Amino acid sequence: MKKRVKLSSTLNPSLSFGYMKKYLLTPGPTPVPEDVRLAEAQPIIYHRTKEFLEIFEKISNDLKTVFKTKNIVLTFLSSGTGAMEGAVANTLSPGDKALCIKGGKFGERWAKICEAYGIEVVPLDVEWGDYAKPEEVKNLLEKEPDIKAVFATLCETSTGTLFPIEKYGPLIRQRAGTIFVVDAISGLTACDLQTDNWNVDICVSASQKGLMLPPGLAFVSISEKTWKFVDTSKCPKFYFDFKKQLKALKEKTPTPYTPGISLIRALDKSLSRIEKSGIDKVILRSEKLALAFREAAKTLGLEVFSKNPANAVTAIKVPQGLDGTRLEKILDEKYGVRVAEGQDHLKGKIIRIAHAGYIGKLDIIAAISALEFSLRDLGYPVRLGEGVKVVKELLKSLN
Repeated sequence: MKKRVKLSSTLNPSLSFGYMKKYLLTPGPTPVPEDVRLAEAQPIIYHRTKEFLEIFEKISNDLKTVFKTKNIVLTFLSSGTGAMEGAVANTLSPGDKALCIKGGKFGERWAKICEAYGIEVVPLDVEWGDYAKPEEVKNLLEKEPDIKAVFATLCETSTGTLFPIEKYGPLIRQRAGTIFVVDAISGLTACDLQTDNWNVDICVSASQKGLMLPPGLAFVSISEKTWKFVDTSKCPKFYFDFKKQLKALKEKTPTPYTPGISLIRALDKSLSRIEKSGIDKVILRSEKLALAFREAAKTLGLEVFSKNPANAVTAIKVPQGLDGTRLEKILDEKYGVRVAEGQDHLKGKIIRIAHAGYIGKLDIIAAISALEFSLRDLGYPVRLGEGVKVVKELLKSLN
C-alpha cells in the first residue's frame, strides 16, 4: 500500500513549485485579454494617416454603444481623473455653484476638482457604504436654485456602492441651467448605464477597468445641452479643451495632440469583444459574478460593506479582530490573488474584489478559495470549500 503524503497546511505554493499563478482582482487595473495585448503590441503607425483615422472613427462610434448614447464621445490620453477635470473646467466658471454627491473617495474627488477651479461646492455628504437618496438631491436643488452642475458617481470604487443615477437624472432634466455629470470610471460595462435615457449630460470613464485595457485612455460623452455651458465657461483649460477636441474630430485630424495610438488599437479590439457579446450581456455577466461572490462570502460568515452593492466591485468587511492589511498581503503573497485594500479610514477594515472586464468565473472561484485559505491562516473559523461550493453552483451555467 502506498503511503499517503500529507502536505503541510503552511506550505507556500511559490516555494514548492518555484512560481505562482497570479490573479488580478483589483477594481483597476483589471486583467487584459491576450488578443487586446497583442493589438497594443502592433508596430506603431503615424496618427495623421487614413489608417489611424479609420480606427479612431470606429472606436468613437463603438463607444457610443457602450455608453448607450447618441452624443459625441471624446477620447483623451490620460487617466480618468483627467476626464473628470475636463468636465469641470469646460462647463463652469469661478464662482459657479456645483452640487457634489459624496459617499466615498471618488465622490469627494469631484468636490476637490471643483474647489481647485474656484467653484463653490454644495456638498451632499453621504456615509461611506451608503448612497444619496433622490429626495436629498431634490431638496438641495430646491434650496439652491442657482446650482449649475450636479456631480455624481455611478459606482463608488472605494466602497463598492451603486448610486441610483437613473433617479437623479429626472430631477435635473427640466432645469435648463443645470447639467448632470457622472463618473462611470469603474462602473462602465459592469453596471447598467443609460446615458441618454437617464439624462446624463456628461459621462466620464477610463480604459483600465471594464474596457479591459491598461491605464491611459479617458472618455467623455457630451450632450447637446452641455455645449451651451462649454460656450460660456471661463475656467482655464488647454489640453482638456472640449472645443479643440471636437474641432479636430470634425476636421478628421482626429485629435489636436498626439493620441495613444497603441492603446486605441487595443481599444478597438476590446470594443469588438464587447460588441460580439452585446453590452447588456456583458453587464449581466458582471452581475452574476458579483452575486456569486457575495453569496459565497456570506456563507463564510463575512459581511458585504455596501448597503447597495455594485456589479463592478464588492467590498467585504474584514472580520473583527483580524488585520485587513495582513489578510490582503496573505492573499497576494501566499495564494497569488491580488485584491485591493480599503482606502482612507477604511484601510485595514475592508478588502475589495472586482467583477468587471476580463474577470471570469474561474477567477472568482480562485478568489473565494484563496480567501478561505487566508482566513484560516489568520485563525478565522472557516470550513474549506463551503464558499467555493456556492460559487460553483451559482456560476455553473455562466460561459
